[in-house]
Amino acid sequence: MKRRAFITLLGGAAAAWPLAARAQQAARLPTIGFMGESTLAGQRPWVAAFVERLRELSWIEGRNVAIEYRWAEGSNERFAEIVTDLICNKVNVILTQGTPAVLAAKQATSAIPIVFAIAGNPVANGLVATLARPGGNVTGLSNQTADLAGKRLELLRELIPDLRRLAIMANLGNPSVVLDVGEVRAAAAALGLEASTSDIRRAADIGPAIAALRRRANALYIAGDPLVTTNRNRLAILTVGAQLPTMHGNRENVDAGGLISYGPNLPDLHRRAADFVDKILRGAKPAEIPVEQPTKFDLVINLITAQALGLAVPPTLLARADEVIE
Repeated sequence: MKRRAFITLLGGAAAAWPLAARAQQAARLPTIGFMGESTLAGQRPWVAAFVERLRELSWIEGRNVAIEYRWAEGSNERFAEIVTDLICNKVNVILTQGTPAVLAAKQATSAIPIVFAIAGNPVANGLVATLARPGGNVTGLSNQTADLAGKRLELLRELIPDLRRLAIMANLGNPSVVLDVGEVRAAAAALGLEASTSDIRRAADIGPAIAALRRRANALYIAGDPLVTTNRNRLAILTVGAQLPTMHGNRENVDAGGLISYGPNLPDLHRRAADFVDKILRGAKPAEIPVEQPTKFDLVINLITAQALGLAVPPTLLARADEVIE
């Protein structure tokens, strides 16, 4: 080989070495599979809280940890496909939201650790054996959705004193939502309210369900679910148009135009989920990490929506709100 050609070849190889080294390093990065129940736009605050806490724990995305994001766009049926893809990508831990996503991940793998940032009643839904000792490969944070149903109805009746007929809109294909609806109906009966349930399974079900409730209910309780998260802007527009005051389980739906919400702060749950992921990446076993409960709850009221509905929010309720949108 001529000397000039050899030097050229050697120079090209030397230039390629850093690229090859970086590629190998990237391939070796611990990888988190993020199973989003909605879309990036719909869950941006949750993602930001999770990534920020990882950074505080010395996990820098793209430097010493990789995150594979996948979005179900409100369709529970997509979770099985998403988790299969993440398994093929050999992720080290899977972060999920919501009972359907956890069940899909748990069914697909017993080897990869699974952390849920949000899940309703994880013991009753078969996600973990007990809160103190989860067992298996799943742990995380319960959002106590069903336990809060009575409090939400009390707040709704305080806002609407003549509340008599309550409609419940829920995706009954979600096991966690079924438990929530049972709690809502029990709480409604205790308060002497007449309750009826509308089942929504697809985005196309939302419009007809709301149209059917017009003038048949004094208020609407919307059970939290990926379908609701993805379609919250449309839900707000339709319910205000139908003159239906709405109660929600999290503030994101009130930001979108819903009337009132009371429940756990979901960005805070995602922030705390990063601590679970950190422990697992450092060698802890999910079976030995206790499931935790929410510590931060928000009461949020949208005064703009209240005015559009012709409702006067009692000053005592406004004084207790963590945030008032006006």
